[in-house]
Formats: sequence, structure tokens, C-alpha cells
Amino acid sequence: MNATAEVVSISERLSQREASDPIEQALNSLSFGKRVLNLRKNQVVFSQGEPADALYYIQRGKVKLVVVSFAGKEATLSVMGRREFFGLGSLQQRSQRLATATTLEPSVIVRIERDMMQRELRNHPRLNEVLMTQLLSRTLTLQKDLCTHIFDPSEKRLARVLLKLSRLGEEDQVEQVSMQKISHDTLATMVGTTRSRITYFMNKFKKLGFIDYGKGMMIHPTRLATAIQQD
Repeated sequence: MNATAEVVSISERLSQREASDPIEQALNSLSFGKRVLNLRKNQVVFSQGEPADALYYIQRGKVKLVVVSFAGKEATLSVMGRREFFGLGSLQQRSQRLATATTLEPSVIVRIERDMMQRELRNHPRLNEVLMTQLLSRTLTLQKDLCTHIFDPSEKRLARVLLKLSRLGEEDQVEQVSMQKISHDTLATMVGTTRSRITYFMNKFKKLGFIDYGKGMMIHPTRLATAIQQD
């Protein structure tokens, strides 16, 4: 069941960088056909099988896309962060959602109706370019993830997932990244292994200094990247 999304207005001033962003410019030009959603952690944005009548843009937070088989088995297709679109299948007429989108942390997401987005893509060539770049990048990432899933052991796959999560929405590389805790069940669907294996590897990573726990989870990207390269 979808959680109720609260509609909020953004009153904060855009920074100079955001003001020159073609995506933010296009969103700001819309007087109707969009909603800004303030979502809690683990809220469902849309569900698999629903009509795809809008797409979404992440202004803050993280979202995972999960597909469920007829047998009830779950698999996480991707995780997206700030300044990324999702639900792009809605640009195709009469389409249905192929996955369920759920927030991994408190998030601010803009919902844009399909007709409005198609109009904006025609009116803002730069926006069209940004969207195509994201699509290409996502396709290449999926190909890389498939190779990783085939050839890498589960421990290394988990390290890559944590590294990717630490870099979502981060424009500069930093020594440590603080983020919301993610359940071991969720990590298991992302890595393609069991919850018990995730718990074992996370405890190992903590002893090695790759991650720390407090109010949230602290990831050390440089240490993780070095460990991956050494294997």
C-alpha cells in the first residue's frame, strides 16, 4: 500500500549552482502539473503494476527500485540519489510500473505529470540532453552491475554496493560519508545473497574500519575502494 505523500512547498532559496541547473530551471517554470513530495524513510512512491502517468526527480534523499517475481522473490534493480530522475518508463504511452520505488531515507521528490514533462523536453533542449545523459549512464551502470553479479563473490558485491551508496548525490569525493542505516534485508536484495551473509560481512567491514555505526551509518569510501582494487 502506498504511504500518503505530503505535498510541501520549497521556500529555501536556490544556490547559484541550482539556479543555473537546466532541470531546476524547467521545474521552476512549471506552474501546474507538478507536486513536491516530502517523504519519510521507507515510503512507497509508486508500486509495481500501477499505471505509469508521471516521472520523478530527487531533490534530496535516496530511492530504491525493487521488482518482485510471481513467486514473491525480490530484487533491487537500482538505487538513485539527488538530482536523478526515475520512473522514466512513464514517457511511453500506456505503460505500467515495472518496479516499486521506495525511499531509503527522508526525501524531497518532485512528481511531474507525463504530459508536462514531454512539453518541457520540447521547450528545454538542455533538459533533454541531461535526461539522455542520465539514461545512458544508467544503462552502462546496469551492464557493469550485471558483470559484477556474475563474476564477483558476494563480499565484493556488498563492498561495491556500499561504495555506490556513499557516492550518490556527492559531487566531491570525501574521506567519510554519513547516511541513514539500511536494513540488512534491503542490502541482501541489492547484493543478491542472504541476510545472514550480509550481517557477517558488515561485521567484518566494521572490524576492518570500512564502516562505522552511530546514529546512522558511516562509510569510508577510500578504504572500500582500496580493498576492492586489491582483490
